[in-house]
Amino acid sequence: MIGALDKATRQLFEALDRKDAEALNQSLTQDVQGVDEISRRWMRGADALGTYFRQTMTMVQDIHSTVNDVHETVHGEIGVVTCWLEQDYLLGGKRTHVSAPTTVAFRRESDAWKTLLIHSVPLPPEET
Repeated sequence: MIGALDKATRQLFEALDRKDAEALNQSLTQDVQGVDEISRRWMRGADALGTYFRQTMTMVQDIHSTVNDVHETVHGEIGVVTCWLEQDYLLGGKRTHVSAPTTVAFRRESDAWKTLLIHSVPLPPEET
């Protein structure tokens, strides 16, 4: 059975795949933090991440995300998901693949799990 945080994580990446900036913004806490893998910087606050989502949607096409190896833990009003993200997209016409251990932290607000932290660290391809 899929847990509430697993479901929230999948919904987050499904909204990203649809390029649904409004759904992404509605899923955030006001004090959310995240890492932008493209510009390699931290983003802090719902306004910063909202701006990032809107700008990214104009630069990135054909997003496909798969979330695997999901583990969720709940500690009161805080929940943490660790998972593995496989993601493909077009950036500037160039096909890009991301394989990344990912952490998403949530906080329960008004009976809903809101995204508090998105931390994904893409790894280089394994050498063969």
